[in-house]
Amino acid sequence: MGERRGDMADEQMADGRERGLPQGPNAAPGPALNAVQGPGPNGAPGGPGPNAAPGPGPNAAPGVVPGTALTGSAARPLDAIDRDILRILQTDGRASIRSVAERVHVSRANAYARINRLIDDGVIRGFSARVNHERAGQGASAYITLKIVQNSWRTVREQLQALPGAAHIALVSGDFDVLLLVHTPDNRTLRELVLTKLQSIPEVLSTRTLLVFEETDLDPGH
Repeated sequence: MGERRGDMADEQMADGRERGLPQGPNAAPGPALNAVQGPGPNGAPGGPGPNAAPGPGPNAAPGVVPGTALTGSAARPLDAIDRDILRILQTDGRASIRSVAERVHVSRANAYARINRLIDDGVIRGFSARVNHERAGQGASAYITLKIVQNSWRTVREQLQALPGAAHIALVSGDFDVLLLVHTPDNRTLRELVLTKLQSIPEVLSTRTLLVFEETDLDPGH
């Protein structure tokens, strides 16, 4: 469980020896970088299948999604194994392919292909660390509600994304339009963010700040 996500590339080399991977009839000789490999018809290494998804390289930066989400088409439905994989990765984004495969009772090649499909379909958007913000020097947290000018959501969203300490932004229904979660080093910085930066956005009509006294990240595995 302690192995890094970068181990995907190393495990994929071992997974290439397992049977059952799709083979493309017109695949070019020799595997591409990070391609899932399978045995050819005469026992020789075969090329990647037509639906093989590119995997993360050994030097992939944390949080960067190595794939392009499908656009303009519906996501493929998830089965019970896909959902189990998602729960495992939400709990431990550093889980190795081997450990994921063992816990959902599939081969490593199957687990590797499923994870890459979830990335390519945009179901998995990236991998990140869960941070204790107080220990990380961000001792003041707040939810801020905003009322904004009608039809200005996209403009406001771009400006909120640029705010230091912005952690979550949502367009909502009800008595206000936007819910913003921020983490700042102290209350003075929080006050400056609200009074100077937020209220200087022309499309923001009003704000309300709700201080967070304590917060708990819930474990997706339970």
